[in-house]
Amino acid sequence: MRLVPTLFAFTVLLGVAGCDDGHDHDPEAFATFQECYDDHHTEEALPVQESIVICCLEHPIAGVAPVCGDTTAACMTYLGTNLSSTSASQGEVDASCADYITQKGM
Repeated sequence: MRLVPTLFAFTVLLGVAGCDDGHDHDPEAFATFQECYDDHHTEEALPVQESIVICCLEHPIAGVAPVCGDTTAACMTYLGTNLSSTSASQGEVDASCADYITQKGM
């Protein structure tokens, strides 16, 4: 009957060892919000809203995360200062900030 505990221990160890894929999973840091947005929207071809929300929530910008504030108004103010007006329309900013606040609360 010692085989069952041994098999269980082996399975647990195998599972733990299999979890480390050798990749660093810390979010990439960016110096500016625009750099983050450009990386996700231009380089990765993500939609405007998704790019904004990801940068607001997941990436440290100048060492701070999340960066877009605690309210929709704060988010819109932040983006008005840190995202080029040619990167997103006002409607896209509004929708992105609403989505950001929803996801931030989850």
